[in-house]
Amino acid sequence: MGKRLDYEQTKHIDTGEAIHSDAFSAGGYMWRLDCYTYGDGECDDDDYLSVFVELLTEFTSVNAIFEVFLMDKDGQPCLQDTHWSCFHLFNRDKNAGTGWSQFISRSDLEEYCLTEGHITLICAIIVIRDIPSPVLGSIPFPDSDIGKHLGALLDSTDGVDVSFTIDSETFHAHRVVLAARSPVFKAELLGSMAEATLSSITLQDITPATFRLMLQFMYTDALPELGDSPTETLQHLLAAADRYALDRLKHLCAQKLWDNVSVDRVATILACAEMYSCLELKNKCLDFFAAEKNFKKAVLTEGFVKLVQQFPSIIVELREKAGT
Repeated sequence: MGKRLDYEQTKHIDTGEAIHSDAFSAGGYMWRLDCYTYGDGECDDDDYLSVFVELLTEFTSVNAIFEVFLMDKDGQPCLQDTHWSCFHLFNRDKNAGTGWSQFISRSDLEEYCLTEGHITLICAIIVIRDIPSPVLGSIPFPDSDIGKHLGALLDSTDGVDVSFTIDSETFHAHRVVLAARSPVFKAELLGSMAEATLSSITLQDITPATFRLMLQFMYTDALPELGDSPTETLQHLLAAADRYALDRLKHLCAQKLWDNVSVDRVATILACAEMYSCLELKNKCLDFFAAEKNFKKAVLTEGFVKLVQQFPSIIVELREKAGT
């Protein structure tokens, strides 16, 4: 399926916004391609075009193999690194799409692929049906719904036996669920600590909004909606995940922060990675920082000043990465 997009439109969208292809059908489901700009938001050669495949059909989950690539000015598959294929479980209720944030740089796109103000993307999708289970054979079975059921339990007051007060807000929960998910809560709520005897616990150093998101994850094992300031929210949520030893949540937050990295944010994200021992995120940020085109802009941000004040040794690591 070939989709032609107006390239000029990509220069006038804010970070987090997208231009969309027309909807198309494949395997009995409706899809579209979403194109975002990834970079510092200044619409220059340092930016990348991001491409995502999105499932539009509601209330369904689909296993699909897909392939996306750009056509060059001669109508042939582009020889640059713009070929992308993957197997993915598309879940319209949780995560409708997947993509690559650094699909192609603007400079390469304009040199090799731009034709009369348009770019052409080719997308092939194969829907995989009735994947046999090694245990159940060909007998169909539904997707896991434990997260849905536990999420509903959190929303009700059925069986709650502990509450947490943060500022003026109170959150009700179940000791065994929290203890099963977090070794920190297990020690506090089922061990010999004072909290084990309390039915109401007051928490400090965490906001109600962050605690609410953390609880939702603990009950559903899915990253909740993050609101209007996702980067800031992710930083607070990562701190909470580190505090309560929620390793999966910590990794999810780190990945989301990396997905949203830019020259304006990289210093702040690097500080967060250093503070909460996210080694992989830290190394990716250092590599991003070390690129000369990024470094010259990133060092002028307020986040960089705070980074150096908090972690002066980062300068040495940046120099080592840059080879200076």
